[in-house]
Amino acid sequence: MRVLITGATGLIGKEIVKLCHEKAIAVNYLTTSKSKLNESDKTQGFYWNPKQQKIDLDCFKDVHAIIHLAGATVSKRWTSAYKKEIISSRKETTQLLVNSLKSIEHTVKQIISASAIGIYPDSLINYYDETFKDFDRSFLSGVVQVWEQEVDAFLSLNITVSKIRIGLVLSNKGGALSEMIKPIKYGVGAAFGDGKQWQSWIHIADLAQLFLYVLKYQLEGVYNAVAPGPVTNQELTKTIAITLGKPLFLPNIPRFFMKLILGDMHTLLFDSQRVSSKKIEDKGFYFEYHHLQPALEDLLG
Repeated sequence: MRVLITGATGLIGKEIVKLCHEKAIAVNYLTTSKSKLNESDKTQGFYWNPKQQKIDLDCFKDVHAIIHLAGATVSKRWTSAYKKEIISSRKETTQLLVNSLKSIEHTVKQIISASAIGIYPDSLINYYDETFKDFDRSFLSGVVQVWEQEVDAFLSLNITVSKIRIGLVLSNKGGALSEMIKPIKYGVGAAFGDGKQWQSWIHIADLAQLFLYVLKYQLEGVYNAVAPGPVTNQELTKTIAITLGKPLFLPNIPRFFMKLILGDMHTLLFDSQRVSSKKIEDKGFYFEYHHLQPALEDLLG
């Protein structure tokens, strides 16, 4: 089997590529940087420029499925210009893939696209599953709604569409966890706001396995990529401190303070989404890291 991966050099992409190699799945990947065009027995790089809608069509040769991860990070200050880039990066990359496949003979049967649990409204009491449809007008929810709508265009090509709504990814190679442990390591860690907001997290290894599980069994539709045990921000912060053997004695960090520092992006730290993993579990997927403490011990131990 051969897959085409966009965003292959990112945090999640690297983990999926590594797992593909372990499972003898050949990988084509798209990159906007010509210096990253490498070729080996298992991996081959191809150039694309989504802003100019340019792509090397050879990237689709013998490809059975596309794993679509590309999109500008949301973990960067949300200026008006950058908000537009967050949305356009997801639209342009997806449209380029769809339009390219329309123009050629191809063997692609499935698209597995990254999505995000940010589509669900901020709530301390709701427990969201994939049937929820009453989305709000927050910026992040709007981004994800646009993203998922664009991916639906693959349906017109008789390609199976799968969307993976990713939660807070825990990794020791970058991402949110690396930023969270910095103040805690120096003894100045604290929860955000009242700390009651829900954080639906997933270990990076489980996330990569989940993508390839959806690929293997050609699962169609939307799946939440979150561990079965969501925790509050207070519990997450406390468990990181315990795992690192560091004290937590500072008061919680107030919302207005983080809004001054981060602007609109502060909602990433304060929004609450308690999200269910039952649908993917009912399909037979097993999470190696159900609970937070073992996940953190694996990553930080």
